[in-house]
Order: sequence, then structure tokens, then C-alpha cells
Amino acid sequence: MPNNYYSKLKESKIKSKKLYRGAVGFNVDTVRLPNGKKSVRAYIVHPGASAILPIIADSVVMVEQYRYPVKDVLLEIPAGKIKSGQTPLACAKAELREETGYKARKFQKLISFNPTCAFADEILHIYLAEKLSPGKTNLDEDEFVNTKIIPLKKAYEMIESGKIKDSKTIIALLYYRTFLNYPIGK
Repeated sequence: MPNNYYSKLKESKIKSKKLYRGAVGFNVDTVRLPNGKKSVRAYIVHPGASAILPIIADSVVMVEQYRYPVKDVLLEIPAGKIKSGQTPLACAKAELREETGYKARKFQKLISFNPTCAFADEILHIYLAEKLSPGKTNLDEDEFVNTKIIPLKKAYEMIESGKIKDSKTIIALLYYRTFLNYPIGK
């Protein structure tokens, strides 16, 4: 039987302490719980990010990148943090060009979601990019990626086998297959 004991689930901030500010921030807040008691919430303050699912025929353009926190090279769709004053779509377009060199003539918003809502306030926006034309990459000084073109069928197999581990990439590919009714390959 479901527990519907609390009629109001919202926690209210009593005080906030900013511990770090950089590319992201880190806050520790004291909050009042629904039962009236106090607790502490530590979380990452994030500017938001955009990702882009670049499709060419029956393939997806992806990047391989070493991710220090997980100590592994991951296969992902291009993505990056939203800069101040930048729209999510402008960020997605910029990341596509910077990381892969590709430009697209057609964009479609797929989904926005909170990737790690237990410990970050980040909102991640995913766009579909189609009608691509190649160009030159323009990576950030501290960014090192390999561009890969992966057949969609293989990408779905890599999700199933655990070779694609990145959540935004999994969400984007499965959203594309599920809601846009695209075939998984021939």
C-alpha cells in the first residue's frame, strides 16, 4: 500500500552556505522538513547544459572522451554547459560544431530533464540535429575528444550491453527510437 502520509512534501530553506564557485558551485543548505525538523542538503549548483543527438542517415555522431570522475573513456553525444546569456539551443548548436565540426540545418527539441536531482540542480536539454554538413572542430583548450559515427543499430546494442554508460546519451537515443518511431536499423 502506498504511503501518502505527508500532504506537503516541500522542504524550505533556512540558510545557505556557498562552499565553492567555479565551473559549477557547491552549496550546503539547512532546510526545514515536512515534519518540522531540520536537516542539511549538500548539492551542486549547475548553470544547466545542452546535448545534441546528431543523426546522419541510420547513424549517430558521437564523441569519445575521458571522464575523470569515473576514470574511463565514455562514448557520448556532444554536450556542454550553458554559458551566461546563452539559450539551450544556441549551446547545443555550439557544442555540435566545437566537438564534431558538424553543422545542422534542422533542429528539434527532444526533452529537458534533471540528470542527478538528488545532488545537483542541473537541467539538461537534448536536441535532435539533422541535415548535417561536416566542418572543422574547435575544441576547448582542456578538451580532448575523438569523433565517431556509429550506426544506430550498433548504438542500441551498445546500450543493451553496457558499453554506452552515459545517461544523457542513453536517454537521447532511447527517446529518439521510442517517441520519434525511428527504426533501430536494418
